[in-house]
Amino acid sequence: MLAGATNPTVGPAYTAGGDLILPENYRDWVFLTSGLDMSYTDAPSMADHSMFDNVFVDPGSWRAFKETGHWPDKAMFVLEARAANTRGSINKKGKYQTEDRMALELHVHDAARFKGGWGFFSFDGDAPAHLVPYTAECYACHLAHGAVDTTFTQFYPTARPIAIKAGTFRAD
Repeated sequence: MLAGATNPTVGPAYTAGGDLILPENYRDWVFLTSGLDMSYTDAPSMADHSMFDNVFVDPGSWRAFKETGHWPDKAMFVLEARAANTRGSINKKGKYQTEDRMALELHVHDAARFKGGWGFFSFDGDAPAHLVPYTAECYACHLAHGAVDTTFTQFYPTARPIAIKAGTFRAD
């Protein structure tokens, strides 16, 4: 394990080849929000399943954001998609998250490493992940629609008022 992989306040850790190492215990980080069946396109959703997405940020970046309204360099956001289920145990209505992780992505601020300061990584299991190519739609979308520092802070109910008060919030 590389230095920094277990301590979320020291920033991202990379392999010698530049792949991002999945931070351990990211689910212990600051929980920013959860969405159900969110999509950034008008395309029809898959009718046969639902999913929750959960967003976490490392604790050191959250502390800095609360003071400045900006996400600091070395900030890491985890977007975790989990399957939604309707029937299980005593549940009769509504949906709950399952342990089935459908996707895991990280949005990392590392100004010295990434063009534009931010990089995206999509994990396949827990193995280190390659940088998503800059030609991917996620970069242009976050740049065009990110409310604070290319992040979708507009969907983070605890962070949005902080950014508005700090004057760093950009309405879409």
